[in-house]
Amino acid sequence: MRISSEDDRDREALRTVGVEEELLLVDPRTGRPAPAVELVLAAAASADVAALVPEAAQITHLERESKREQLEVISIPHTTLDDLVQSVAAGRKLADVAAQQLGLRAAAMATSATAGTTHLTVAGRYTDMEDRFQNLMREQLTCGLHVHVGVSDDSEGVAVLDRIRPWLPLVLALSANSPMWNGADSGYASQRYQVWSRWPTAGPYDTFGSPANYHRAVDELLATDVLVDDGMIYFDARLSARYPTIEVRVADVCLDAAHSVAIAGIIRALVDTAAHEWRAGFSPDPLPTPVLRLAMWSASRHGVTGPLLNPILGQPSDPDVAVDALLAHIAPALAASGDLGRVTAMIEDVFANGTGAERQRRALRSRRSARALVEEAIERTHRSIGPTSTVRDPLPI
Repeated sequence: MRISSEDDRDREALRTVGVEEELLLVDPRTGRPAPAVELVLAAAASADVAALVPEAAQITHLERESKREQLEVISIPHTTLDDLVQSVAAGRKLADVAAQQLGLRAAAMATSATAGTTHLTVAGRYTDMEDRFQNLMREQLTCGLHVHVGVSDDSEGVAVLDRIRPWLPLVLALSANSPMWNGADSGYASQRYQVWSRWPTAGPYDTFGSPANYHRAVDELLATDVLVDDGMIYFDARLSARYPTIEVRVADVCLDAAHSVAIAGIIRALVDTAAHEWRAGFSPDPLPTPVLRLAMWSASRHGVTGPLLNPILGQPSDPDVAVDALLAHIAPALAASGDLGRVTAMIEDVFANGTGAERQRRALRSRRSARALVEEAIERTHRSIGPTSTVRDPLPI
């Protein structure tokens, strides 16, 4: 798409971008998830941990998720990826230092490397979800990367949702970081997406055309009384109910903090490009949702090691060709925000060294145990963050 000078002026005010990373809490001695989120959050709020991670104050915070074996690290919104990477790094460090007070670690793994029972967080809506969805909720322990990008209003937000949908499989493919399930290789690059897709509203969505149609679709889903609340609108991307943002929910949490930030940069560029297409009068790609669902399946199955849907051609391509099409599509937006180099470097790293899923598989093959795989994942999670406190012996949990 040709970017006009008016487009360039519009881009001078960069959109905000923020991320939510879900991390596993693991016992480094066994590699098993540890149901300790309440204790970890209490440690994170202590003066001792605050003194060890002063950089986390004001730019990130931790929250509980549906399971006690995980937590969510939430960055404040930023306009530059340089600032965002500081928040992501500080949030990971805060989670890990707090976990270390209990002899545990925080790992950026989108599924556990070991099998085991999960434990529900004590919260009303999660209890309601387990009562209603039974084994689906009991088996749910996955960690995603959710990216919020600022939009001016619902009209722009829905226009963006309609136009980014064909590109979301490539975002999933680049982020894939969950090969393991129930202690064995699942055969998928993103088993998380397969597990997540079992929820009734999860996955690709139809184009909406207007905010009225979007909200009508949500209201119709809620009127079925299947869902506990509107927080269960699990579309691959959706309007935020709390903030003037769209939220893209397809990505696995990435092993490397730099990759999470680059994925956020890709998503912001997709939003920026889609908004300009809308203003220029370009219609969204009418890709049928069943075809898009298959494209998401391929991305979940292969990551970047197999064919991926190329939205420009409307058919599968070699993964490097499909990702090149993505990069060409968003390059003007990336260049305008100063993010082209960071995103290109991440893509080159993925094709040279593999996604998180491929790295996990190599670790499992070379070190021959799930515990060793988790050790390596912990090291990569915090590689760029710097030294942390000494790990204590685990407390009884």
